[in-house]
Amino acid sequence: MIKNWALYLTILFPVLFFSQNQPKEFVSKKDSLLPGTSTSISFTIENKTSESKIYNISVESSSPHITPILANGELRISANEKKIYIVPLKIARETSQGIHTITLHGINKNNGEKFIKNAQIEISGSRKLSVTLLDSPEFIKAGETIKASFLLKNNGNSIENLILESKNAVVDHDATLILPPGETKIITINKKTNPDLGKNEYQNLNLSVYSSDNPKDNQTVYTSVKIISVKPLEDDIYHRFPVAASISFVGMQNRGIYNDGFQGELYGKGSLDKENKGLLEFHAVTKNPVEFNSFTQYEEYFVNYKRDHFLIHLGDKMYSSSFLTEFARYGRGAELRIDAKKLSFGGFYNHPRFFRDIKDEFNFYTKFKLNKESEITAGYLYKIPRTEEINSNFNNMRLDSDAHLPYLTGKFKLTKNLDVSGEVSYSKTEKMDGAAYMIQTQASFEKINGNLMYMRASPEFAGYFSNTSTFNGNIQYRIIKKVSLIANYVQDARNFQRDTLFLAAPYRKFLQYGIQYRYLENGSVMLYNGFQKYQDRLEPRQFDYFERFFKISVDQQLGIFQLNLEGQFGKTENYLTDFKGNSSFYTVNVSFEKFKTSFNLYGSYALTSRYQQQNQRQIYYGARIMSRFSDKTYFSLFYQNNYMPEDYFKDRNLFELVFHQQIFPNHEVDISGRYTLQRGELGNKDFIFSLRYTLRLNIPVQKIAEYTTLSGNIKNIGVKKVDGIRLMLGNHLSVTDKYGNFIFKNIIPGEYYLEIDRSTTDINDISTITLPASVNLTNKENIFNFGLTSAASIQGEIQFTEVENQISFAQFQPKKDKKKKESIVVEATNGEQTYRKIAIVDEKFDFTYLRPGDWTVKIYRNGLDKRYKISMDTYQLTLNPSEIKKITINIVKQQSEIKYQQETIKVGYNQIKKRK
Repeated sequence: MIKNWALYLTILFPVLFFSQNQPKEFVSKKDSLLPGTSTSISFTIENKTSESKIYNISVESSSPHITPILANGELRISANEKKIYIVPLKIARETSQGIHTITLHGINKNNGEKFIKNAQIEISGSRKLSVTLLDSPEFIKAGETIKASFLLKNNGNSIENLILESKNAVVDHDATLILPPGETKIITINKKTNPDLGKNEYQNLNLSVYSSDNPKDNQTVYTSVKIISVKPLEDDIYHRFPVAASISFVGMQNRGIYNDGFQGELYGKGSLDKENKGLLEFHAVTKNPVEFNSFTQYEEYFVNYKRDHFLIHLGDKMYSSSFLTEFARYGRGAELRIDAKKLSFGGFYNHPRFFRDIKDEFNFYTKFKLNKESEITAGYLYKIPRTEEINSNFNNMRLDSDAHLPYLTGKFKLTKNLDVSGEVSYSKTEKMDGAAYMIQTQASFEKINGNLMYMRASPEFAGYFSNTSTFNGNIQYRIIKKVSLIANYVQDARNFQRDTLFLAAPYRKFLQYGIQYRYLENGSVMLYNGFQKYQDRLEPRQFDYFERFFKISVDQQLGIFQLNLEGQFGKTENYLTDFKGNSSFYTVNVSFEKFKTSFNLYGSYALTSRYQQQNQRQIYYGARIMSRFSDKTYFSLFYQNNYMPEDYFKDRNLFELVFHQQIFPNHEVDISGRYTLQRGELGNKDFIFSLRYTLRLNIPVQKIAEYTTLSGNIKNIGVKKVDGIRLMLGNHLSVTDKYGNFIFKNIIPGEYYLEIDRSTTDINDISTITLPASVNLTNKENIFNFGLTSAASIQGEIQFTEVENQISFAQFQPKKDKKKKESIVVEATNGEQTYRKIAIVDEKFDFTYLRPGDWTVKIYRNGLDKRYKISMDTYQLTLNPSEIKKITINIVKQQSEIKYQQETIKVGYNQIKKRK
C-alpha cells in the first residue's frame, strides 16, 4: 500500500503543482525518453473570454504502448486565465523508437465548445537481445542427432533483423529472422554425430545471434554434450608397434622390352614405449624387377631411431649438409645428431648411389640457437671423388681431388615481420679455390609481403652449385581489400650437381607482374604481363626461346563447379630456328565434387612458335576422376593426351588406373596400370602395371595394463522383476540373473559408460541413478550397484487471476488491455538432471518419467509483463515411485482504479509586480 501511494504521489505531484495560474507559458522538455519508464507531458490552455469555463478532458495516444495514467479529467479555468495541464504517461518497454503524438481533447460542459491540442514526445531506441540455453541433452549415443534449443528474446523496442549462425551445427530455421519488440522465439540447432566414433568424447555446439545492422554486437551461447561410442575401439593392454609388409608383382613394357617380377617391402614407424619417447622407423625394399621411374619403387634399406635429444640413422636417405655445399644427395651411409638446450652437433657419412663423380662424403656441423627463431650453424663437408674414368654428368663438372668445404649458415628473426637467412662457403681442392654465398629475406606486413633470394657461386667452387647465380623473388601488395598487386621473378641456376637419377628441368628466366581483383568472395580475375626465357639442357635441344606475354586468368565458383579460364598471348623469339612468331594459349579447367567423387576436366588449345615450326598447333586435354566409395575402397582414373615439351625432365602419366580395396581388417589390395612417357621421352609410350598385397601388423612391444572385471547388483525397489535385464559396457554385454546380479569379465582398464537396455525392463521402470553412468575401471575387481524403481511424474496447471485494488483519491477507470498470451519457463531439477519447458498461462504442462526423490520446480518470468506477478516461484516436491504430483501455479494481475478529484488543488505564490 505504501509503495502504491508513493508511486501515485510521485506521478501526480506535477499535476497538482502546475494546474494553476502561471505568469509565463510552461515549456515541455523534448529530450528522448527511454522505454519502460514513466514521464509527464504539459499542455498550455488559455481562456481569452470574460467568463469562467469548465472542460471535460480526455487524452489519447498514437501508440497503444504509451498509456495516459489520467486518460479523463476535468479542468476549471477562470476568465482571461492561462493554465498548464500535466498528463502523466506510462511508456511500455516495447514502445517503438521515434516520434509519438499525445492528443488532448477538451469539451466545454456548458456549450459543447471543443478544442484539440497535440504534443509530441520522442522515444529513444533501446536494443537488448538475450539468448539463453533452454534444453540440451547431457549425453547421446554416437550416430544420433544432437538437438539443443535456445530461447531468443528481443527486450528492446526496435524490430531486429537477426542473423543466426552456428559454426559446428545446423540451425533449424532460416538464416535470417525478424523479431519484433517483446517477442520471443525458440531456436533449435542439430548436429549428426559420427556413428563410427571410436571413443567417448565431448561435442561443443554454439549458436551465434547478431543484428544485420550491428554485426559486431554478437551473442554466442554454448552447450556441451557427451557422445557415447556405440562402436568403441578396444583399448589394448599392450603397446604395439605398427608394421606394414607387402609384396608386389610388377610388369613393364620398357622401350619395347618386357620385364616383370616380384618386389617385397617392409615398413614400420612408431614408438617403442607408451610415453612415445623412443621413435623407431625402418624401411626395406628389395630390388626392383623393372627399370626404376617415378611410378615404381627403388631398392632401399634404412633404420633410424630418435629420442628427445638425439637421432641416429643407418642406411639410405637423401643426405644434405647445406644449400650451397650439398643440397640433396641420395646415398647409403649413416647420420648422427645430438641436441642439448641451445647447442646441437652431428654429422653424416654418405656413399652416393646415383652420382658417380663422388665416391664418399663426410660432414660435421655445430648449431647454436640464439633464441627460439634464430640460430647459427658452422659445418665442414669433405668430398672424395672417384678416380676411375666415368661418364660425367650434364654440366661436365668434375672434382680434380679431395674437396674441403667449410660453411657458415644463419637464420635470424630481426623483427616480428622480417626474417633473414644466409650462408657463406669456401671450397679448396689441390688445383682450385672457390667460394659461394646466399642470402634470403622474408617480410610479412599488413599490406605487403614477399621474399627474395640471391645465390652466387664462383667457377672454382666445388659444392652443389658452381659457376652460376640465381635470383628468385615474389612480392604482393594489397591496395585495398579486393585489389592486390603481384610480381614474381625467377632466374634458375645453370650449373649444379644433380643426381643422375633425375633429369634437370629446363633453364628458366621468368618475370611476371600484374593485378588481382576479387570481385566476389568466390570469384577473382588476374591480369599479368611479363617475359620468360626457356632453354633445353639436353642435346640436341628441342626448344630455346624468349617470349613476352600478356595473361588473363579468371577463377569463379558456380554452384558446385569451380571454373578456371586462362588466356595467354605472346611474341616469341625462337633462337633454335631463328624466327619470330606469336604464341597463344587458351585453357579451361572445370572441377566439381558429387557422390563422394571429385571430377576435374582440362582442355587447352595453343598456337605457338616455340619449337620446330612457326604457328604450330597443339591441343591438350585430359580428365581425372577420384572416388572414395568408403573408407575401405578407393578408385582413381586419369587421362591426358600429351604434355608440353618443357616437361621432358619428369615421368608423365598418359593413362592411369588405380584401385584400392581393404578386403579384411589389416589386409589390403592395390591394382594399378599406367601408360607413361619416361624422362627424356617425347613420343615413346611405356606401360607399367602392378598388383600389390599389404598386411598391416601391430606387434606388441610393451605390456601396459592388466585385464579387470566389473560386477554389481540391481536392487528391486518395487518393480516386477530384475532378472533378464541386459547391460552394456562399451562392446561388452551382460544379463542379470534372478537376483539382479551381473558381471563383466576381461575388461581393459579405462573409462566406460554403463547403460541399460530399456527394452528388457518395463516401460515405467527407471534406475535410481543417472544412466548411462560413467565408470572408471582401474583395479582387478570393480563393484557397481544401483536400484530399479517406478518412475514418477509432475502435472501442472497455470491459473490466471485479476485482483482489483482501488485507491480512493482518484475517480478514473483505466482502459483495459487486450488480453494476450503470456508464457513462463518451468524448470524441474533434482541436482543431477534438469528439464525445462515453456508453459503458456491458462494452460497445462507436465514432466514425465522422473526419478523418485526430491525435486525442485522453479518458475522463471521469461519476459512476463511486469503487471503480472507469480505468487510462488519455487516448489519443493518429494516424488514417490509411480506417483503423479500435481501443482498449481498462480499468476496474478493487479489493476488499480484511479478516480479524479472533484476540486482542483490550487497552490499559489506571490506575484511580484514591477514598480513604475
